[in-house]
Amino acid sequence: MKILDKKITKSELIKNFMTYFKKVIKATVDINREIIAIDAELHADLEELLIKNGSKQEDIWGINLRPFESKENFIEYTALINIRPHQNNNSMEIQDDKIKEKIRNIVFKWILYET
Repeated sequence: MKILDKKITKSELIKNFMTYFKKVIKATVDINREIIAIDAELHADLEELLIKNGSKQEDIWGINLRPFESKENFIEYTALINIRPHQNNNSMEIQDDKIKEKIRNIVFKWILYET
């Protein structure tokens, strides 16, 4: 598990963070602090890592990174930790397009998607 502290390329992502799964990397994003934690078996573990580092739970959203997919399909906005009716999100998929856009911007701030 790691909170990114420098930009990485998609190639570096594949080389260094494909620890648990063959085609996907779990990640959590703090949309307030604009940081991303990657590479765990569970989104909840990454959520805990961000909270221990000063994030608030309501700012953290779970995603999956799919580095072998096109840039348009690189981010999957689905995680069990996203089910939170008190924030008007009743499913595993993030339903608010503004939150999705924030996440997309943060992901591509930290991960350089080269083709």
